[in-house]
Amino acid sequence: MQISVVVPVYNSQATLELLINKLKPVLSELYSSYEIILVNDGSSDRSIDIIESIASQDHRIMGIDLMRNYGQHNALLAGIRAASGDVIVTMDDDLQHPPEEIPKLTEMLARGYGVVYGTPAKAEHNTLRLLASHLTKMMLQSSMGADNARNISAFRAFKTELRQAFADYKNPYVNLDVLLTWGTRKFTHVPVKHDPRHSGQTTYTLAKLINHALNMVTGFSTAPLRIASVTGIGFTILGAALLVYVIGRFLIQGVAVPGFVFLASTILLFSGAQMFALGIMGEYLARIFVRNIDRPIYTIRENCNSHMQTSRLTDNKQLTK
Repeated sequence: MQISVVVPVYNSQATLELLINKLKPVLSELYSSYEIILVNDGSSDRSIDIIESIASQDHRIMGIDLMRNYGQHNALLAGIRAASGDVIVTMDDDLQHPPEEIPKLTEMLARGYGVVYGTPAKAEHNTLRLLASHLTKMMLQSSMGADNARNISAFRAFKTELRQAFADYKNPYVNLDVLLTWGTRKFTHVPVKHDPRHSGQTTYTLAKLINHALNMVTGFSTAPLRIASVTGIGFTILGAALLVYVIGRFLIQGVAVPGFVFLASTILLFSGAQMFALGIMGEYLARIFVRNIDRPIYTIRENCNSHMQTSRLTDNKQLTK
């Protein structure tokens, strides 16, 4: 079996060489051939220099340098489109995903599954990050289903053929886990070790994760529109019931329902529902606008390995090796 390992890289000069040194023995021992694709996602440190150095010494390592920081999932998509193996494994660059756990994922693929997640047996995150991760998974449930979303992880393995399902995807809002559902429903997970970060701090703040969750749910699901519609219908029914109550009391008892506070609160209630619905529709209109301006998902500055000279690409929608 041929395997491709895709690693998005962001400011990881301290861990890259150690990661490669851990990956190589595992991949060499277990798989007939392999490649490691390191995608530099606009790092501000010496990550790209290290990638170029490593790639020049080993033909099985390929480096891709993006023009700027596009985000983890966009960088992953760039690497996935460049992969040539039968199976693709994605993992982080901070050594939290132990390479020796990769066989657990690929063994499950051999049993007929399309996508396998390495779910941490014990996550090494702080409370705030865990809360944000739970929020992200809740948002994913509308697109992936509750069971699948509950077990997602950046440490995943899937059959390369699945990328055909999103080969023409051009939307700048990328979520790999949702895209994989376009190719298969055969998801599973296995518990794996989750080591502490080797160095540095996570760049995923609570605000970034919340923004990522909102991008996911409005970029890949119509659930918010349905919620807005149901909310609007609910408040319409409530307004009609209040109107019947006011008119009925006046006709039966001959008195009107007093109180400016009641009137004001009712107006605020309905106004809030309208603004909520308009806000949701505005999010979708904004995404239509972004899609129509055809902004690239990612733009490659160069790619490199020992079998090719550095080449500058003019097509930002395809990768060539």
